[in-house]
Amino acid sequence: MAKQKDIFIPIRGQRAFEEIASQIKKLVFKGILKPGERLPSEMDLAGRFNVSRQTIREGLRILELSGFIKVQKGYGGGTFIKDTTLNKMGDLFVDTLRLEKITIEDLTVVRLENERIILNYAIDLADEKDIKALHENILRAKADLKKNKMATAANFEFHKLLAKASKNNVRVILVELILVALSHMLSRRPPNFETTRSAIEYHDKILEAIIKKDRAAAMALLEDHLKEVEHQLRTLPYDPEISVAI
Repeated sequence: MAKQKDIFIPIRGQRAFEEIASQIKKLVFKGILKPGERLPSEMDLAGRFNVSRQTIREGLRILELSGFIKVQKGYGGGTFIKDTTLNKMGDLFVDTLRLEKITIEDLTVVRLENERIILNYAIDLADEKDIKALHENILRAKADLKKNKMATAANFEFHKLLAKASKNNVRVILVELILVALSHMLSRRPPNFETTRSAIEYHDKILEAIIKKDRAAAMALLEDHLKEVEHQLRTLPYDPEISVAI
């Protein structure tokens, strides 16, 4: 990677803070600045961009709001590149669902249609690395359950890995957005170990069908699985004032 002192171009113009934010975004997109990397101090950046510290603060504020950086306070703190844009998109998606009063049934229909396509491609395109990742995911979920822990995070990850196996990053993003909404719904309901156990069992059988390239069995299992999740969401008590760890 190029040294940070070489990658910033001095700014000239009235809306310099927007150009600063734009430059840093471009460096992230190009992979020159990577997630987890610390940016120089405000004073250092001000010197490199040839602007005031206030202008730097305004530019960094734009980046923070859009999810490109995270500002950490205290010892070891600083301004770090952090790829949280998908989380921001997820929050907006959940807000839209709430404003438009989207139902669980509506969400399930879209989820099922999207994941049918994903599964269809995954059966044809999943390689050994994908199969291994899916298998290890199921083992992690089973290990969580044995420790009397909800395996929701691992179960969500299974669907993300399935999307990755379809070899299309747009599908991965769509799955993650839907899972953000699903996570919001589940967090307002009490934990249910039967639901998480059932999900693991379905995942195990779906993976087996993928390995055998049994398309009909895999599709039937996926449909039953997602409809069971829908049923649980509709029947478990809902409290909009609480948020439980899932």
